[in-house]
Amino acid sequence: MSMPPPQQPPGPYGPPQPPNHHGGQPYAAQPAPPQQPYSGQPYPGQPYPPQPYPGQGAWGQPPTGQPPRKNRTGLVIGIVVGSLVVLGAAGAALSGSGFPEARYRLTVPKTLVDGKYQLVQDHSDTEGKKALKGTYDSKIRDPKPVVGQYAFESPKASGALVVSGMYGRFKDPAEAREKMLRGATDAEGSSLGVPARDITPTGSDITLSCQVLTVRQGGVESSLPMCAWADENTSASVGIVDQETALQKPGSVDLAKTAETTLKVRAEMRQPIG
Repeated sequence: MSMPPPQQPPGPYGPPQPPNHHGGQPYAAQPAPPQQPYSGQPYPGQPYPPQPYPGQGAWGQPPTGQPPRKNRTGLVIGIVVGSLVVLGAAGAALSGSGFPEARYRLTVPKTLVDGKYQLVQDHSDTEGKKALKGTYDSKIRDPKPVVGQYAFESPKASGALVVSGMYGRFKDPAEAREKMLRGATDAEGSSLGVPARDITPTGSDITLSCQVLTVRQGGVESSLPMCAWADENTSASVGIVDQETALQKPGSVDLAKTAETTLKVRAEMRQPIG
């Protein structure tokens, strides 16, 4: 009796393809995949669209053996961090009247949204500082960048959350909020799927601006909802992606739900100074 071929571990974009039962195999010497739990693929044997983090494991998990493309943090992080380029401010040493007192800061906690999302990497001192370098906004003082990459994983679903912002002193929070979304729209690999609109979640007095971006990668389009907030001391944009949302048409994405999640992110990251 011949021994079965050794099992092949999953690649960075899902399990290997099953054999062709009509003769031959689609790839030479590729064995049949082992039985695995739900993988998030839309149809059996059909790979899920390319992940939003090239060179990394599923939905923002630590890197696999796949060589990184462009940069290790991936396409979605680049898009969300792009919001800082427009909002950026290098006027930390400048003085001026009309700026609020610095009373709040942003932190990068180990988990977000009641523990659902786990911190994968804090990019504040790398991608965040790089985005702000050499930029200036006359309505911002003492800016400090905060960029965090989070992910969640369950037996039936997985997803990622990227938050990119800063804290300091903001003279015009409403304008800062609008600029953040505009910067993400201008980032490479993204285009506007649903224009930004203001949303004030039920029971809250915080107004958010939310939009849906269309992300293009490897010939595949996916939807990326994101919301931004800004107050006198903190401003950030939050991009949320999961397997269900990525496959939806931009107009079908529930932005009200994204706004509610963004409010939770704000409540957990925004802390008093001192």
